[in-house]
Amino acid sequence: MSFTPRGTLMIQGTTSDAGKSTLVAGLCRLARRGGVRVAPFKPQNMALNSAVTVDGGEIGRAQALQAVAAGVPARIDFNPVLLKPTSDRGAQVIIHGHAHANLDARAYHDFKRIALDAVLASHARLCNEFDAVIVEGAGSPAEINLRDNDIANMGFAERVDCPVVLVADIDRGGVFAHLVGTLACLSESESARVRGFVINRFRGDIGLLQPGLDWLEAQTGKPVFGVLPYLHGLTLDAEDMLPSQPHARGSAPALKVIVPALPRISNHTDFDALRAHPQVDFTYIRAGVAPPPADLIVLPGSKSVQRDLAWLREHGWDRAIERHLRYGGKVLGICGGMQMLGREIDDPGGVEGVAGCVNGLGLLELATVLTPHKQLENVTGQLTVGAADAPVRGYEIHMGRTHGAALARPLVALDGGRSDGAVSADGQIAATYLHGVFDTPEACAALLAWAGVQDAQALDYPALREASLDRLADSFAQALDLDALQAAFGPPHRPRHQ
Repeated sequence: MSFTPRGTLMIQGTTSDAGKSTLVAGLCRLARRGGVRVAPFKPQNMALNSAVTVDGGEIGRAQALQAVAAGVPARIDFNPVLLKPTSDRGAQVIIHGHAHANLDARAYHDFKRIALDAVLASHARLCNEFDAVIVEGAGSPAEINLRDNDIANMGFAERVDCPVVLVADIDRGGVFAHLVGTLACLSESESARVRGFVINRFRGDIGLLQPGLDWLEAQTGKPVFGVLPYLHGLTLDAEDMLPSQPHARGSAPALKVIVPALPRISNHTDFDALRAHPQVDFTYIRAGVAPPPADLIVLPGSKSVQRDLAWLREHGWDRAIERHLRYGGKVLGICGGMQMLGREIDDPGGVEGVAGCVNGLGLLELATVLTPHKQLENVTGQLTVGAADAPVRGYEIHMGRTHGAALARPLVALDGGRSDGAVSADGQIAATYLHGVFDTPEACAALLAWAGVQDAQALDYPALREASLDRLADSFAQALDLDALQAAFGPPHRPRHQ
């Protein structure tokens, strides 16, 4: 059937990583196929993977992916509140795409009353412009310690009076306990607005699951809208967590690439194209594992550059990189990784923590000063390494201003006359502020050629993402009762006054 919903529906999960983001993305793609003007929406997101929007702000990466699924440009209203953790207890708070303040958990809990205004304003604008709004919750609505001032799950649903579908991951085990237990933690009004369930990541004989589905529906009085299969090999942007499994590789990868799994790594979606490339053997190196021999070491972005630089030194990466370079290996720094490669990183205002200046790795003649203003821009240009004038498309999200002699040999000539990044005189080290440099097929091939791959293939990562979204939608069309889901949508309502 054609999926042509109208109004608002919220997808909540029994746990983090239950499948909320992918369910919203797949439903957005199905609605788009049905000719519906559909918008994704996540009131509050906590993630270090983010994207720059068409209106010059910053939102969670999952909402940018959902916008691709919906066929609309990413905009700040899709994710009005973004929390970017700076420590175990604090985060940078992004409101409508721009940094508002660094707050600890308790201060943010009190601030949520103000953040709710931004959430409701964004939702109202989307309801006025789009036929359907598909909302993604955060974490689980069963986190009763966070119920006061909630804007991410049932607190939002209650304010706008929208229906909810609960999704649970059967691959974790205990799926029926997750669903029934979540309902048990909700208030009577919250439980009443749950229209039904979706079970995610099932593998096996669906007939053996049927008695459990029958029990669940009898126990709760709510329907199961469908059981989604476990889909292997999807190429979709991760919301936050590092991927646990590598993509399938070719029989003989030509290039070994390693990336340190920094404690505060940001925008690790930069490496999704490399993970999917048949000529690349890609590995994240986690704490406690010595850096193995490699052809290319990439230092990724970081939400707390000075602390992650200290982590690199603590785990011996400074010595490993020096040894790697002596043996002819290549090094690439992206955003925070570029700052680490320079002589020093100065944070006079304590933008990312305690104020002070620290020595960088000293491999490029660069120095960085962290400033409160964040650079947010989508850019295009041409690489200066590998194939001549290879086009590149990327985005800048950083709070540092970098200067130094190394910038006289830029890595990217940006359209509009600016340049970006640096390449060392011997060509072994490169650096850039641009995220997404491997996503453009020509740029990916050029960088692999620079790193040592002969006859580097031009992998079209955006095309892989599109194919995965279509595969996701095709699977959902088969596995879900779309008539029942469409009927579950509620008309947009004005929020109730308190």
